[in-house]
Amino acid sequence: MTQQVFIITGGLFGMLAIILGAFGSHALKKTLSEDQLKSFETGVKYQMYHAIILLLLGFNYQFSNTLMYWCFTLGIILFSFSIYGLVLSDAKGKKLKFLGPITPLGGLLFVIGWLSVIITAL
Repeated sequence: MTQQVFIITGGLFGMLAIILGAFGSHALKKTLSEDQLKSFETGVKYQMYHAIILLLLGFNYQFSNTLMYWCFTLGIILFSFSIYGLVLSDAKGKKLKFLGPITPLGGLLFVIGWLSVIITAL
């Protein structure tokens, strides 16, 4: 894993978080219920938090490792994007229930990624 990969991935996920956040707060505001909008925003927040950590790890590459990269990257995909899918499919009346169990797997990857940060610091 190169320094550029960390930075590009973090930048891409950060950019997408801004786009999806704007989409959620403007285009979906009239379509989604208050609870759905709150869930969508949770996905965006967690995506942005982990995009920032990918950038920080990229800019401090000597501290980074492949486990951190994959945990945070796959965590974003499984956690945030499953929330987007659940919320949007629910709003259309055809909730993709198979996505429900995927969200906690993404959360678990976030936890492992943060644990890797702690262990590396020690």
